[in-house]
Amino acid sequence: MSTLSQRHLLGIKNITRKDIELIFETADTFKEVINRPIKRVPSLRDVTIANIFFENSTRTRLSFELAEKRLSADVVNFSASTSSVKKGETLLDTVNNILAMKVDMVVMRHASVGAPHFLSKHIKANIVNAGDGTHEHPTQALLDAYSIRERLGSVEGKKVAIIGDILHSRVALSNIFALQKLGAKVMVCGPPTLLPKFISSLGVQVELDVKKALEWCDVANVLRIQLERQQIKYFPSLREYSLYYGINKKMLDNLKKQIVIMHPGPINRGVELTSDAADAQQSVILDQVENGVAIRMAVLYLLAGATS
Repeated sequence: MSTLSQRHLLGIKNITRKDIELIFETADTFKEVINRPIKRVPSLRDVTIANIFFENSTRTRLSFELAEKRLSADVVNFSASTSSVKKGETLLDTVNNILAMKVDMVVMRHASVGAPHFLSKHIKANIVNAGDGTHEHPTQALLDAYSIRERLGSVEGKKVAIIGDILHSRVALSNIFALQKLGAKVMVCGPPTLLPKFISSLGVQVELDVKKALEWCDVANVLRIQLERQQIKYFPSLREYSLYYGINKKMLDNLKKQIVIMHPGPINRGVELTSDAADAQQSVILDQVENGVAIRMAVLYLLAGATS
């Protein structure tokens, strides 16, 4: 069986195009599994996976848990808000205590950039980064690129605009890495205050006018305003942001071509996307959710070194 070049999935920056294509091919198989009457395979029957979330999450956590159960893994869920972390226990002590219970794999979300990378140097279990601060969110980028491939046939040569709060988004950085490795052209668009100063050094185009970005792209991946990460005000109000950067169905209908609309969720309806745009026929937002389970099944399966 083919294997990934890394024993952890810490970020898209660390993996190769061949790794991404292998994950996609494996996800194709698992997508068939989750659409049949019996949605479970015994691939990871003897594997124990701990979901360790130090930040709140709904979609990502549920998606990983469902993926693990579809693979017949034993699942342990850990929430920092109800753990000994509140009593001052360190990250390494927390994880080592969990691993002492014979856990084989750790899926971790943490507010600190580099937390899963730090952990990978100190523990033997495979680690999947489910989001570290404003750094990376590799499985989200994989499912986004997979959804583009599913809708448009391939990612190679496609023009993808990432629109919104780029500065505070871990999704944006992972998407840029994944899309470029797969041969797509990438543009970022948002208010100047929400664009990192280093962004052009990543080889992406920068656009401040959302209408021009929509006219340029084949795919618009729209990000939410992450108010929970903003310590200061980066724009006057949500109403003003929506006025200048919000996307509605009328804007999409006025384009000379039909573009694909994506969003990693959760959507702030009426801010970055109106409901008629989010629910339009060209939207693949719900497909992204379904594809997330298949992609995460593929990642866990490949990292565990499972055999068919």
